[in-house]
Amino acid sequence: MARLADYFVVVGYDLDKRVEGEGQGRILQRFPEKDWEDSPFPQGVELFCQPSGWQLVPERQPASFFVAVLTDINSERHYCACFTFWEGLDNPQLQKASEVDEVDEDLAVVQPAQVFAPKSLVLVSRLDYTEVFRNCLGLIYTVHVDGLSVPLETVIGNLLTCVIPIAGGSQPGQEEREESLRTITLGAGDRQVIQTPINDSLPVSGSSVAQLFRQLGIINVLYLFCAALTEHKILFLSSSYQRLTDACRGLLAIMFPLKYSFTYVPILPGKLLEVLSTPTPFIIGVNSFFRSETQELLDVIIADLDGGTVTIPECVHISLLPEPVLQQTQTALSMVLDPELSIADHAFPPLSTQPSALKIQDKEIRGVFLWLFARLFQGYRWCLHIIRIHPEPVIRFHKAAFLGQRTLSEDDFLMKVLDGMAFAGFVSERGPPYRATDLFDELVANEGERIRQEETCPDKVMNHVKELAELLFKNENPYPAVAMHKVQRPSENSQTTAQSQTPFPVLDEVAVQLFIDHAAAKLKTAPPVVKAELKGMVPSGPPLGDFVDRNGNVMANSARRLEVVRNCITYIFENKMLEAKKLMPAVLRALKGRAARVCLTQELNQHVLQNRAVLDDQQFDYIVRMMNCTLQDCSHMDEHGIAAALLPLVTAFCRKLGAGITQFAYSCVQEHMVWTNMQFWEAMFYSDVQNHIKALYLETEDGDQQNNLEQQDGSGSGREIGALELASEQNRLWPTLSKEMQTERVQKEESTVFSQAIHYANRMSYLLLPLDTSKNRLLRSTGLGDVESVSNSYVTNSIAGSMAESYDTESGFEDAESSDVANSVVRFINRFVDKVCNESGVTNEHLKALHTMIPDIVQMHIETLDAVHRESKRLPPIQKPKLLRPTLLPGEELVMDGMRVHLISDGREEATGLMGGPPLLPAEGAIFLTTYRLIFKGTPTDPLVGEQVVTRSFPIASLTKEKRISVTLPMDQFVQEGLQLRSCTFQLMKIAFDEEVASDLAEVFRKHMHKLRYPQHVQGTFAFTVGQCGKLVVEHKTKDKNQSLKTLSKNLVKSAKRTIGRQYVTRKKYSPPTWENRSSFQSELDEDEISVSEEVDQSSLTLSSTIRSSDRQTMSNVVERACCRDYQRLGLGTLSNSLTRSKNEPFRISTVNRMYTVCRSYPGLLIVPQSIPDTTIQRICRCYRQNRFPVVCWRNSRTKAVLLRSAGLHAKGVVGFFKSPNAPASVPSQADSTSLEQEKYLQAIISSMPSYSESSGRNTLSGFTSTHMSTSDSSDKLRQPKIGALMKQVMGTKEDVPGTFSRGGKWGSIRGSGRLSAYNPDVGTRLAGKESPQPNGGPSEALFLRQQKAYLYIIGDKAQLKGGKQDSFQQWEVVPIEVCDIRQVKNSFKKLMKACVPSSTTSDPNMSFLRCLEESDWMGLLHRVLQVSVLVVELLDSGSSVMVSLEDGWDVTTQVVSLVQLLSDPYYRTFDGFRLLVEKEWLSFGHRFSHRGAQTLGSQSSGFTPVFLQFLDCVHQIHLQFPMEFEFSQYYLKFLAYHYVSNRFRTFLLDSDYERIELGVLYEEKGERKSPQVCKSVWDYIDRLNKKTPIFFNYMFSPEDEEVLRPYTFISNLKVWDFYMEETLSEGPSYDWELRGRQERVADETLEKPDTSGPKSQRRIVWPCYDSLSKVVPDAITKLLQDLQSLEAELGQTSEKWKDTWDKMKTTQRTESKLESKPSFSSSLLMSSNLSHQRRSQGVYLQESGVGSSINLALDCEASATSTPVAGRPSTSTLYSQFQSTESENRSFEGILFKKGALLKPWKPRWFVLDKTKHQLRYYESRQDKECKGVIELAEVESVIPGTTAMGAPKNIEEKAFFDLKTTKRVYNFCAQDSLNAQLWMDSVQSCLSDA
Repeated sequence: MARLADYFVVVGYDLDKRVEGEGQGRILQRFPEKDWEDSPFPQGVELFCQPSGWQLVPERQPASFFVAVLTDINSERHYCACFTFWEGLDNPQLQKASEVDEVDEDLAVVQPAQVFAPKSLVLVSRLDYTEVFRNCLGLIYTVHVDGLSVPLETVIGNLLTCVIPIAGGSQPGQEEREESLRTITLGAGDRQVIQTPINDSLPVSGSSVAQLFRQLGIINVLYLFCAALTEHKILFLSSSYQRLTDACRGLLAIMFPLKYSFTYVPILPGKLLEVLSTPTPFIIGVNSFFRSETQELLDVIIADLDGGTVTIPECVHISLLPEPVLQQTQTALSMVLDPELSIADHAFPPLSTQPSALKIQDKEIRGVFLWLFARLFQGYRWCLHIIRIHPEPVIRFHKAAFLGQRTLSEDDFLMKVLDGMAFAGFVSERGPPYRATDLFDELVANEGERIRQEETCPDKVMNHVKELAELLFKNENPYPAVAMHKVQRPSENSQTTAQSQTPFPVLDEVAVQLFIDHAAAKLKTAPPVVKAELKGMVPSGPPLGDFVDRNGNVMANSARRLEVVRNCITYIFENKMLEAKKLMPAVLRALKGRAARVCLTQELNQHVLQNRAVLDDQQFDYIVRMMNCTLQDCSHMDEHGIAAALLPLVTAFCRKLGAGITQFAYSCVQEHMVWTNMQFWEAMFYSDVQNHIKALYLETEDGDQQNNLEQQDGSGSGREIGALELASEQNRLWPTLSKEMQTERVQKEESTVFSQAIHYANRMSYLLLPLDTSKNRLLRSTGLGDVESVSNSYVTNSIAGSMAESYDTESGFEDAESSDVANSVVRFINRFVDKVCNESGVTNEHLKALHTMIPDIVQMHIETLDAVHRESKRLPPIQKPKLLRPTLLPGEELVMDGMRVHLISDGREEATGLMGGPPLLPAEGAIFLTTYRLIFKGTPTDPLVGEQVVTRSFPIASLTKEKRISVTLPMDQFVQEGLQLRSCTFQLMKIAFDEEVASDLAEVFRKHMHKLRYPQHVQGTFAFTVGQCGKLVVEHKTKDKNQSLKTLSKNLVKSAKRTIGRQYVTRKKYSPPTWENRSSFQSELDEDEISVSEEVDQSSLTLSSTIRSSDRQTMSNVVERACCRDYQRLGLGTLSNSLTRSKNEPFRISTVNRMYTVCRSYPGLLIVPQSIPDTTIQRICRCYRQNRFPVVCWRNSRTKAVLLRSAGLHAKGVVGFFKSPNAPASVPSQADSTSLEQEKYLQAIISSMPSYSESSGRNTLSGFTSTHMSTSDSSDKLRQPKIGALMKQVMGTKEDVPGTFSRGGKWGSIRGSGRLSAYNPDVGTRLAGKESPQPNGGPSEALFLRQQKAYLYIIGDKAQLKGGKQDSFQQWEVVPIEVCDIRQVKNSFKKLMKACVPSSTTSDPNMSFLRCLEESDWMGLLHRVLQVSVLVVELLDSGSSVMVSLEDGWDVTTQVVSLVQLLSDPYYRTFDGFRLLVEKEWLSFGHRFSHRGAQTLGSQSSGFTPVFLQFLDCVHQIHLQFPMEFEFSQYYLKFLAYHYVSNRFRTFLLDSDYERIELGVLYEEKGERKSPQVCKSVWDYIDRLNKKTPIFFNYMFSPEDEEVLRPYTFISNLKVWDFYMEETLSEGPSYDWELRGRQERVADETLEKPDTSGPKSQRRIVWPCYDSLSKVVPDAITKLLQDLQSLEAELGQTSEKWKDTWDKMKTTQRTESKLESKPSFSSSLLMSSNLSHQRRSQGVYLQESGVGSSINLALDCEASATSTPVAGRPSTSTLYSQFQSTESENRSFEGILFKKGALLKPWKPRWFVLDKTKHQLRYYESRQDKECKGVIELAEVESVIPGTTAMGAPKNIEEKAFFDLKTTKRVYNFCAQDSLNAQLWMDSVQSCLSDA
């Protein structure tokens, strides 16, 4: 029973304490005066009566009512119902004014004579009956206003003495009495019935929840709900106080069964607004009047009830319910609130689907939330640990297990809820097993299965929700609405005639007090009403485990995996180690799954006898590995209880190390986070305690009693009693026990907990103290070291502090060395012990004892560990694979000897077994650092491919990025430190250092790598130091295990150390010395122990600027340079010419730059127009960036158009360039004169063109066309008008003219954007032959003249050419294009590398290869370069000259100019030509190789920019489209791409000829070489190699005369270069050719040893990433040439060079094809070039890497082919006939067979030849016949079977001589001479088939 109201208070306006306009309230009267003992009077009632402040108002306002909630210090809630009305009084301000004579200024405003003050009647109660309070206070007010005859004192006295039951269902016997109790009357003729809930643990909500949803909407309320559960701050705003209270009540109601335990103030007075800045979570309501004050709150979620919005600040992240629960909850809520939604689209909607009444709807919503919580917390009782039963239960919740069972351990929302205060309250309230139960308990226990089945079906959910709603409604309204309900309201007139109203009277306190005393006396005499509380055992519901597995990870459960784990463990214990080793990788893979891990712990358990299992070394090793693998996938929470299950096992498995010394498994599995997690230990401790306590009571029970329980249970004797059931039974019996029994039980339990605590102190010291206690490994890696910093709110016990300080002096041990480890472990264990003992009620004496024991336990353990550590060091190390030495190049030396590492797989999938097949990676081996490369060599860790060798290497100079990573190896438990090294040869090495490698050694390795990668000067690179550097091997400081490596002599190490220190001495910029100080310079070097790479001989320094030697010597050297040879070939002038020149040559070779004074980065000899003197050149060059003025680099032999290159203009040059020459210049300034010189220069170039000179210098139309057309052939006419369209696309003009050339194909624009070019839009139009209309309508004369093409096009950068105006009479035009910036290339390349060689596998679809490739935009850049190049080719081919002047003239310009020459001139598509092209355009014209390749320390910051690689890729694209036009193969391009960054050759070092001459690199190649085996130039190397082997040669090379190539440039036509993607793990990159030979020799030697292991299979596996395909599956011609060589060697003939053989064959082929009357298509295709295709891509692709040696015929006939193409794919025989004549055929087996002809044809004898090589069966008319009659492809043969005698067969032949050959198309019937012969044939064919 409870009082309805505790206090009645009258609060009025306090006239005395008025401060400017701010009034205050004061309590006028309160009853009873004295506080009740059980509920003290709450403070601050007067604040809450007027939350917005006390004010006087000019006119009366209607009475108001609301309920505020106050919380007292014991967190009890008091409900204050405030009823406020307004009473008139004389204006106090007027009174004041009359007292003071002079009237204040501010009172000039007319003040009303009478104002109204508020007065509040307040009821304070601990019960929340809003309506009852409203009625009671309303009644009191009515009595007062209407002046009823009842005295107010009586009414109030009655009110304060009302007593009602708190809750209770109606039991039949008590009903009448209860009824009378629930009906109250205040003695003023009123009656009310109070609806007390049946069960008061369920909240009462009225219709507040439904209101809340109506005001805010579903999603908003769900946000608030989740925010409240995850402890955020929530603020409600509304202008109505009652609504604020309702909203808060509603929010709490839907949180049931969790209770809100933080600040809860539904109505906060304005004076207390600073409460909102409290740091704790809260739910508070504030009147919207104060909205502005709430704006600056940063972390508060504001819900505006009136506006229906919820504002979540940016810094607040609300974790929402996990999916799919969230979705299902939303659906259910919308079905309640808006039932019409689901049928809104129905054609025939049901007639009425109104939502239920508000009251019912409210309960339905609460039903949804109840259903939600039952789902979330289902099975929670199975995760409760009961650690004490007596004197009262102590219960802990095992969070990790709960989350693990639901597989929600990652879920943010649940984690926060389970960690929150509300859930802690939930556990302590609902944890006890013996108590009264409510709706929620029943729901969790009995409806679990139902809820699971309903999940997916909203209608079933709704039915369930409606049932719950009915129960909730019944609970709140147990009695039908009673008719006798009557309460007076004030009459209408009394409210209006308020003027006459008297103030509320002062009540007679004595009268009221009498009532109260009287009631109290009566209560004392009345018998106590005992409502029997029904306690009972709380049912637990079904355990969770079984149902998660059903829908959870099914994969993990596959029985096969568990079988593997079981077998492996059995093998280990049966000592079948080999078997176990084979299964190991599979086991480690299986252990990723949970079921397999559980299975492991169970299996291992079976092998433990009496808590021990002694193993030998290998068994121990395997078991430990499995344990580590199991643990490494456990999170630190251990949600699946795997670590918990392993904990007893790690102290059981051990091995004997020596006399009396045993090593346990725990010393090898300490590296896991889980052991340092306090929560894990607590959960473990509690579960163990629970088991022991359970055992304690099960023993004390008598046997029969237990049987009883089991029989009642019904499930027979199999079922164990759960700990909670047991506890519940004990609790029931507790009151019946005697005192002694009770104390005995308490003591037993306490000592059980205590003994467990000791046990755990031991266990923890096992797992926390590392084997080598001098190394504090554990503390470094985990949080153990900073245990003190973790504030631990639980250590309430002061002993903890005092003990921790004093233990060292008390314990007998003083061990300085290990004390840091010991201390931290002791502290960790102390914290643990304090916490668990306090929670489980261990006595203080026991706790003290524990604290004294712990240091001793730890110290003893440290001593045993030291012995174990000593012994374990003596163990022989586990056999690791021996380190393989890499083969080195001549001159390459090791800098650091091999360090044992693991090569981890990266994002490329081929080697990891994901594509099928055993994984080649990870591999174990060593990494070697040499002066040239970084090499990994080792063997795969997977035993199935353990005999393969894996090699990965790249040149150290190509390293682009190095970063440290930490790697967890799948085999080992340790997290290793590792490196990830990325190379621009598209290689990536992820290595993890083995534990035997000391970490400082890894650091030394990194430092050396950096020194080698970025030498101080180019002379530090391998190309210079090769073969000369002093021995420099860093010796390993190994960990003591492996002594064998210390074999290097001591003095070597000493000198090495000296050299290491000074090898890269920074010297001031190296400039070659003058003769005077030459000798001193040399000696200085010698002292320094650094051998300069190159003996600087005198001739090499001729061109240094310090020497004044004659020019003649220079010239003779320069003449031999590539440029000069090429100029002579092109007829651009010879040197003799330059001395006595004939005037008719348009160009001359100028020596103006011979001393590199005009332009540092240009070659010494340049081609300039004949008419321009050198002095002019020196002036012009200033206009251009880097002084790179326009020079001629190529001339079209047919149209005589020239190609020029230069850098872009300086900004001032641009302006001058476009000034009209005839503008009147008053004073010819410097700039003007220069621009005039420039004009002259360009004019001179134009006039050198025959087309110009012939038209006598005027650009008349007729002259131009005639001269031009006479030189061009018909194909040009076809092409003429198309250039304009092409140009437009390059410039990006608006209208897209379809630029279709005669060979088809469109042109994309450089930008791809269709916007008008920034300047001069009519260039393109005019070129396209369109007129650009003038303002006056007619074409201007100038335009008419310029209808033709310009003589010179200048390709310039769009950005530079802004603002220039084109003069229509100039003979040149500028084509502005957008070029790709160097930064773009750099970034694009980085992304390309990441796409082709990703560092880790990813499942993100946005990171797929094609997506990454697209994002890199590499193809886009290629497209742009190719597109510009093709435009230039077109212009040159149509007779206009072109000047390419982009950026600094050494990146994009070089690319474009080189590609143009390659496309236009077939010479450059040969070996010599390509070399010359690269030497001329890239080397001589100063592409900055060293700078772009970041080859030295100085250029390190600029980063790697592969401009040359981009060029090679473009060449590769052209090569793909025109395979017959290039003498060199794709491999040649890859070779250059690899070696231009490898620094193996000097060719691609340094930035210009000038620098090369300074270093004496340029002309040394002619002199004799000191070491013949070291090639300094890549070209020489290629030449030598090409003589030996046809690796660089393209067999399809059959060029057409003077063919100009025009490749397609669209991105869709471009292919990703396989250079970026392929790798050969068997031997590393194949570009260092000497290594291949050496490796093969080594391999042969190893093979020759007799191999007795058994029959070897003939078949070979070819791995795409392991084998070099060109070697394993060579193309046909290479194969034949190899066979030829080996045959010659066998016969002892001197073998011919392959080239001679090839040329011989070609000539015979040609003559043969001429002799034949009708040439066969396929034979003529290969050798001769009688096809006049525009596009000759129907080459025979002898694939370099295709599988199989078949020859592809790609027929791509677009124009007209002279011969008819072969339909389909020709048979292989015709293709083979090209390579060898019939005589030398490979005839494996031959003879005569009878063959049955087609239908109705006779049997005929034929000569059959079985050819194994070509894999076919051919037949001829007779043995002599050369013409093959037919071929049966063996590839199509399905079977060979004995046949039967058939009609028409040859007579007298036995039946066994017949056999049939069944192919996919038909069956051939054969007949041999006799059965023996037939058998032979069948066997031969069969063996052919099986070999295939």
